[in-house]
Amino acid sequence: MTKIGIVSLGCPRNLVDSEVMLGSLKSEGYEIADEVGDGVDLFIVNTCSFVQSAREESIDTIMEAAQLKREGKIKRLIVCGCLPQLYNKKLLKSLPEVDSIVGTSDLPKINSIVKTLLKDIPVSSVSKKLNYLYNENSPRMTLTPPHFAYLKISEGCDNLCSYCIIPRLRGRFRSRSIESVIEEVKNLSSSGKIREINIIGQDTTLFGNDIYARLKLPELLKRIVSLKNSVKWIRLLYTHPAHYSNKLIDTLRDEKKICRYLDLPIQHISDPILKKMNRHTTKEEITHLIEKLRKNIQGLTLRTSIIVGFPGETDKEFGELLDFLEDTRFEKLGAFIYSAEEGSRAYKFARSVPDNIKNQRFDEVMKLQQKISADINKSYMGKTVRVLIDEPIEGEPCTIRRSAPQVQGRDNKFMGRTEGDAPEVDGCVYVSGYGIRVGEFCKVKITDTLEYDLVGEAA
Repeated sequence: MTKIGIVSLGCPRNLVDSEVMLGSLKSEGYEIADEVGDGVDLFIVNTCSFVQSAREESIDTIMEAAQLKREGKIKRLIVCGCLPQLYNKKLLKSLPEVDSIVGTSDLPKINSIVKTLLKDIPVSSVSKKLNYLYNENSPRMTLTPPHFAYLKISEGCDNLCSYCIIPRLRGRFRSRSIESVIEEVKNLSSSGKIREINIIGQDTTLFGNDIYARLKLPELLKRIVSLKNSVKWIRLLYTHPAHYSNKLIDTLRDEKKICRYLDLPIQHISDPILKKMNRHTTKEEITHLIEKLRKNIQGLTLRTSIIVGFPGETDKEFGELLDFLEDTRFEKLGAFIYSAEEGSRAYKFARSVPDNIKNQRFDEVMKLQQKISADINKSYMGKTVRVLIDEPIEGEPCTIRRSAPQVQGRDNKFMGRTEGDAPEVDGCVYVSGYGIRVGEFCKVKITDTLEYDLVGEAA
């Protein structure tokens, strides 16, 4: 039987693409390898090209796979996703070890491409028309532990932020239908093991606007909540501050299955920078939205992301951002150093910030957030919190993206997450105790705190 391996790079949205590809290949009778080793007939690298560092990681991974191919551990090598979409045939010329490239809208062709390639016939596909959108009928082999999954409700983006090349890689924004999403939730939850659904897209708050001519995320959330299944947490990721409505805020407040957690990337707070970024919002609007969210949703955890070193960012504008972060005290924050992406509008902007200044500003932000996070975590001391157990500490980490065993861990030590922690991006809770099971909830009394993580005992 032909054995196929895969590595999925980048964000959860990319991971879902990998899961759909594997589901399709598995339905054709191919064996899916747990790891790369001797006897892998074909290996797929699903790449990310969002920023320069992601491209470098993708190329490094391809080179590692190419070395395995030279050693005879891999017979054929396919590169999928954003990197082929960005470079097309240039990729094949620069990396001769690669047998085939597949673009972001060509993933439905993966079965035929693999079949052709296994006959030693060269084949690649990188379409210029970016219109692919998977649905509930697409076979899917989940690579996350069985107790949580990602649910991609849309593809592409219409926001056209000046620093971003996502529309070039993924196309314009397009929503799945509500019925399609609901059917997939039913499919994902049919095992009875799933406890958490993480809703993703390039801009989840814009859901439905293209096909229903109105924002339909509140309705979708209510439909998901109403389903009778094993899901206890519904988490909303990748929202945009320009697309919140009162109806959405009310839904987030009223529906108890929806996590008191929001991923709200603001990218900056200075109005001149926000305008140059084409973020469709202002400092006043962002401030008002955050106040409204925190007022209406008790116990809310807010995660944001920001970019430092955007072209033209002055000391004054950076200081304004730093002051805002100190005053707002986001519970979670990710910071990125601006990367000039060829093909983006910002690539041609003048007044670039020197690298040493970018790095200095990044360090200042992270130092501040480290203190904020440590202070917030200290407030949990002595409290009992609800934790979803992800893995035994001595077991396979969930970043491997393999099914975690439903067994008690050695030494009775586990890693889990609170409602305020998204998988793979936020902190965790180190839990000690007996009778704890992976994939189940556990009440944990917090006995110690770290800068980003908590420590506790099963209550």
